Amino acid sequence: MSSEAARADSVPVSPAATVMLLRDGDTGVEVFMMQRTLNATFARGQYVFPGGKVDDADHGEVFEPVCGEVDDASASARLGIEQGGLAWLVAAVREVFEEAGVLLANRGDDLVSLDDPIVADRYNDARHAIHEGRLGLAEFCRDEGLTLLVDRIHLVDHWVTPMGERRRFDTRFFVTAAPPAQHPLHDDKETIASRWVRPDDALAGWRAGELQMFPPTVASLEWLSQFDTLQAAVAAAASVGIPPVVLPRLVVDSRGMLVGVKRPSDEGYDDISEPEFVVGNPR
Repeated sequence: MSSEAARADSVPVSPAATVMLLRDGDTGVEVFMMQRTLNATFARGQYVFPGGKVDDADHGEVFEPVCGEVDDASASARLGIEQGGLAWLVAAVREVFEEAGVLLANRGDDLVSLDDPIVADRYNDARHAIHEGRLGLAEFCRDEGLTLLVDRIHLVDHWVTPMGERRRFDTRFFVTAAPPAQHPLHDDKETIASRWVRPDDALAGWRAGELQMFPPTVASLEWLSQFDTLQAAVAAAASVGIPPVVLPRLVVDSRGMLVGVKRPSDEGYDDISEPEFVVGNPR
C-alpha cells in the first residue's frame, strides 16, 4: 500500500437527501429516475433518484416561514436527530427542483402548476438561479407566495456510504407524490436521461445489466415494488417512522480492489473488516 494512499477514516461524510417521486401509471405505481452523465466524477452512468448534498444554505430560520407549520424542532424529531432536520427536508425539495424541475410547494391552498408556459419559464429560470447560487430558495418562495411541502415528504430509509469509498454520504431517502401539473425532466448536464418506471421493471433492468444502480437504489426499488398504487406507497412511507441506519461494508480482493458490497443482512457481513485505506475500483 502506497504511503500516499488516503486513510479511509479521513474521508468526510457529507449529509445528503434523495427523493422518490411517485405517480400512478397505467400498470401500477411508477417512480422517476435519472441517469447521471458518463463524465461525472461520482456515480457516472448510474440510475438514481433526484437528490444531493445538504448545503449550508439549506439551514437557518429563514426557511421556517415558508414551511407551513413545520419548524426545525418538529422536522428533527421526524428524522430522529437533535437539530438540523428542517435542512434535510429543504435540501430534498431543493434538489428535486434543481435536478428535475419539480417544485414541491403550494401557492395558497393549491399545488404549484406549471401548465402555463409563462409560469413554467419563470420557474425554470429560478431553478437555474437557485442551482447557481444567484437566488435563494426561501427568497423565491417569499416572492411567489409559496409554502414548501416538507410535511408531505416521508423518510423511508437511511444509508451511510461504506468506509473505504473515496466519497461518503450520510443519505436519507424520502418518498412523496409528484405534483400532477408538473413534469420532471433531466437537465442534460449532470443527468443525460430520465424515465418514469415501475420498480419491478427497473429491478429487471438492473439484474440484466442494462441499468447501473447503487445498492441503496436497489433496496429502495425493492421496497417500492410491494405497492400497486401511489396511495398505498405514500401511506406506507408515512408509517415507517425513523428507519435504522444501514452501514454496508466493502468486499475487497487481495490487491485492495473493490469486488462487491454487503449489507448488514447479507451472509458474511460480520466477517468483513473495514478497510484502513481508500479502496481502489478496477476499470
